[in-house]
Amino acid sequence: MKVATWNVNGIRARAAQVQEWLDRERPDVVCLQELKAELAQVPEAVQRPDYHAFWHCCKGYSGVSLQLRKETFPGDLVYSHPPFDLESRIVQVELGDLIIASMYVPNGGKDYPAKLAFLTRLVDWARRLRAEGRELLLCGDVNIARSEMDVHPRERKPMAVGQRPEERAMFETLLGTGLTDVGRVMDPDNAGLFTWWAPWRNLRARNIGWRLDYLLASPGVATRARSCEVQADVGTSDHAPVVMTTA
Repeated sequence: MKVATWNVNGIRARAAQVQEWLDRERPDVVCLQELKAELAQVPEAVQRPDYHAFWHCCKGYSGVSLQLRKETFPGDLVYSHPPFDLESRIVQVELGDLIIASMYVPNGGKDYPAKLAFLTRLVDWARRLRAEGRELLLCGDVNIARSEMDVHPRERKPMAVGQRPEERAMFETLLGTGLTDVGRVMDPDNAGLFTWWAPWRNLRARNIGWRLDYLLASPGVATRARSCEVQADVGTSDHAPVVMTTA
């Protein structure tokens, strides 16, 4: 199975790129974030007949989608949202014991307490699901650089939102519910493993970035992972797609 996540930073601006990327990669599961569009504004080019899709939209900002290839997942699917969802930031689908979610954690720059509240409820939700014996795959933009290694040295600022100790502690608590950071496990020593670059000073070409986008998997998924790659050369969003393949 191939699972892909991408913060597109505007689905209307990136529609042609997403279409080309889907044609080339043919993921079984596609998680998009930061759609910045109402449902009626989502371009037809990315509303593909070969995918089940739920577009969880919010006018002007936020918004996520979750798409599953019909060939891989035949039959009707049921999408839903955890009770802590706000501003169209998370959509989930249940596939037997497995729950897959596309998620966009608040940035926190304008309302830091709201970010912490979202993370607290996310941890509680993941812990409850794992206690029930459910497998879980969280895909998307967590808006936290997990460790110092996940930020280029020139970008490290201890009290910058996305790098603060309490955010990182909450991230580790989330992983403590039984989730694995698949990207880092697959590339443990890569100090240049970034998924987001500020859109100025040619930072992306110089790979001066942060790692903010993740696939977090419970053991039933994580143990089958064979690769997890950042496609840093794809698209013009300030984020790059991350693609995981499993056995």
